Amino acid sequence: MLHASLTVDPARPVGPVSRRLFGAFVEHMGRGVYGGIYEPGHPAADEDGFRRDVIDLVRELGVTTVRYPGGNFVSGFRWEDGVGPREDRPVRLDLAWHSTETNEVGLHEFASWLEKVGAELMLAVNLGTRGTPEALDLLEYANVPSGTTLADQRIRNGRPQPFDVRMWCLGNEMDGPWQLGQLSAEDYGKLAARTAKAMRRLDPDLELVACGSSGAAMPTFGEWERAVLTHAYDDVDFISCHAYYEEKDGDLGSFLASATDMDRSIETVVATADHVKAVRRSPKTIDVSFDEWNVWYVSRVPAGLAKRIDDWPLAPPISEEPYTVADGVVVGNLLMSLIRHADRVTSASMAQLVNVIAPIAAEPQGPAWRRSTFFPFATTARLARGVALHVGVDCPGYDTAEHGEVPVVDAAATVDAGAAALFLVNRSQTEEAEVTVDVAALGMSTIEEALTLSDPDPHAANTTDRPDRVRLRPTTRAALIGGRLRVGLPPVSWTAVSLH
Repeated sequence: MLHASLTVDPARPVGPVSRRLFGAFVEHMGRGVYGGIYEPGHPAADEDGFRRDVIDLVRELGVTTVRYPGGNFVSGFRWEDGVGPREDRPVRLDLAWHSTETNEVGLHEFASWLEKVGAELMLAVNLGTRGTPEALDLLEYANVPSGTTLADQRIRNGRPQPFDVRMWCLGNEMDGPWQLGQLSAEDYGKLAARTAKAMRRLDPDLELVACGSSGAAMPTFGEWERAVLTHAYDDVDFISCHAYYEEKDGDLGSFLASATDMDRSIETVVATADHVKAVRRSPKTIDVSFDEWNVWYVSRVPAGLAKRIDDWPLAPPISEEPYTVADGVVVGNLLMSLIRHADRVTSASMAQLVNVIAPIAAEPQGPAWRRSTFFPFATTARLARGVALHVGVDCPGYDTAEHGEVPVVDAAATVDAGAAALFLVNRSQTEEAEVTVDVAALGMSTIEEALTLSDPDPHAANTTDRPDRVRLRPTTRAALIGGRLRVGLPPVSWTAVSLH
């Protein structure tokens, strides 16, 4: 058995935990929209064609914001295609995912769905194949109350009140060679600054997100952020981060330590942003929007998807990951990384929400159910409140091929009025970890609940036939005595403990 000693001290706060940390992402990709959130004719469909069973699960998941409509999709998207009478909307070819886009679901429908699930809209504009004028048009359509051509068009289309979208993404992954309209950092930084300045002329109180590099493995990482912010620092509020992780070649040890890479990515981007701040002598601080993150087995995506000129399927299944216990543990650990950086990461979006690399699976004409990644997200969104605290961890380490030596046990903590939450991961594949946490300074006296995600088989997953194979279970080995919390963590496990 491994032993770990932890200390949680309210005198060492990180920062307030923004509710926007528990955002998600819906892209017009695969069966994320059509056959995911939207399936007219399904027994659970409501009057608008949205699946009620999916709505219930999204509410249970605790999603606060949703980034839409992409992703890679947005760089070829014409927003006008998705408004007005459905029978008049054009059918287009989606070059991002080699699919047919019917535009049955557009801005109005998606905003209506968000009202049903109780989440905020985070809207992306196309800076790939379009630019500043089209971004201004969409902003006018969405946010101006009335009296202009586009605002009055929105009213005629059935929305008297503005959508009042506050948070806007200025394009998507513009450094990626896969992206329609890929740009250099200099060209994108200038475009982002021009577009942000123009959008603020219309609505000065917007919150704007500039594209960071598409990932820490990109050759552009770090230098891209510096160059973009050199041009756009005064005009934006956030720089984005994106990161996806997968178990490669059976290297479970490296995979379980993925959160260490997320930690380093955040700290690199923060340091770069602060460098630009210092050079510019600016009083303003740029925050991080980690608006794409998840476990995604990108290696399983067929190269180029389909490439036939006569084959553009409608909502084909793409990246419908089954998600294992290990995947769920890593997702829980990634959430812990976001909490540990709550002072600078104030918005995040788990990508995606339904079917496509998603915590929710929705079978055509069948049931919807929770994948393993659902449980740590829903529990963390529910329990992580108030202020994130620094956690001191003293435990053994182990060597990984990808990340060097990492601690076997990882932790994050939050405290709110009369309540605290502790999140723990045991990365060992073979040994249980006995964790002792000094929580005396928190003044908590009761364990409200203790839940663990684990299984003797770390590659176990929920399926259509066994949708409850993987789930959270109450932790029997948790006790709080004299200001010390003792918890037993099974191998390859994620645990949440709520104190009152």
